[in-house]
Amino acid sequence: MTEADPLPPAIQKVHGAALKALGEIEAAGPPKSNAESKGLMLSSRTNGGRTLPHYYLVYFLLVDLLQFPHMGEWEKSAWTIPVRFRGRLYGIEHRKMGLGIFAPTLDPKATMNEPPTDEAETDAKEIAALITRAVAVANPYFEWRAEQAAAGNQINVLNKSSSLFERYEFFRDRFRALSAETESKKNERVITKKILDDDTEVTQGSFPAHALRKEANWHAQAAVEAFFSWTEHAFIHLAILRGRLCTGQEVARIAEADWKTKFKTALNLDEAATKKHYDELLDLRAQIRNFMAHGAFGKRGEAFRFHSGAGAAPVLLTEDQKHRYSLTGKPAFEERRAIEEMEEFIEHLWSGALGPARIFLFSSLPSILTFVSDGTYAHAMESEESMTEFVEYLARKFDNAANMDWW
Repeated sequence: MTEADPLPPAIQKVHGAALKALGEIEAAGPPKSNAESKGLMLSSRTNGGRTLPHYYLVYFLLVDLLQFPHMGEWEKSAWTIPVRFRGRLYGIEHRKMGLGIFAPTLDPKATMNEPPTDEAETDAKEIAALITRAVAVANPYFEWRAEQAAAGNQINVLNKSSSLFERYEFFRDRFRALSAETESKKNERVITKKILDDDTEVTQGSFPAHALRKEANWHAQAAVEAFFSWTEHAFIHLAILRGRLCTGQEVARIAEADWKTKFKTALNLDEAATKKHYDELLDLRAQIRNFMAHGAFGKRGEAFRFHSGAGAAPVLLTEDQKHRYSLTGKPAFEERRAIEEMEEFIEHLWSGALGPARIFLFSSLPSILTFVSDGTYAHAMESEESMTEFVEYLARKFDNAANMDWW
């Protein structure tokens, strides 16, 4: 934070407590000599610094909250915070290989690979312990900082669409393969003979197709669950790409909402084809949810059978809180048709104006909310060519950042 953007009174108390928790660690400021400057550039990683908290917590503690001066990007380094501990200079630095405490050397003949001294290793352990203690003290600040960040658009939303869809594809493909095998063995019967203890021979027959069909249906049911897991995630990113979610708070609100709300946020129900898919999928979701949530008693929610003059009659558990039980209900979902419905929806989803979105969702790149407000996504969504060009550009930027290649 800056002087123009002061901390709230409650958080100002955290500032003093965190500074006190740092003990003898002080902001170093600029190097005091050319030797110190060179030594900081040739500093070596200490083992004692490997126990530091996450890099962003250290940065927010020292730079954001306590206003320690720091140096910015340079080759294979994102930032460096010079500190002094008992008068000795150290660098807390986020390099490509991770965060660490680096010990400068003042020997003019030293090289980059010069190992830290025993004194530096001892200091590094103490520095790491003090920073860990200060991070714990500063937790209220981190919570406040997170709330401030969520209220704006300086946020990336993680994109797991590709891996979630791969899970759906795995179960879908296994269902298809097992179904095909079931069909090929539908007339096959396996005869086995077993000799009992009294030398009696028992002949048994089994049908492999029965076991295969059961496994196929299990995979189909898993595919349905995986499909809805993917769509709940994908709808959030689609809504961002379409400019319907602009801040972290809006994303969080939709993430906590039900599937119906996510669908309506991302897609237009006034389109007849989309509305048709919505109704079919909503029905399927209700049926598969009821089947799983009610202990998988039956696909229609039939948990009981009661005695009657007609014989054993099923009692269905319903979602209606006023009418919890019923004798009638919708037909049980059929696994093959469920797969077909989901595939038809996926084809519909990418066949129209949302075609460019498919390229972005399966790139695994995060959705960046600042690109909603500045029109970047609106431009990329104009065509598949525009989206492909944008994704390739953004992927290069992320690769360079990951490698800390800043120039």
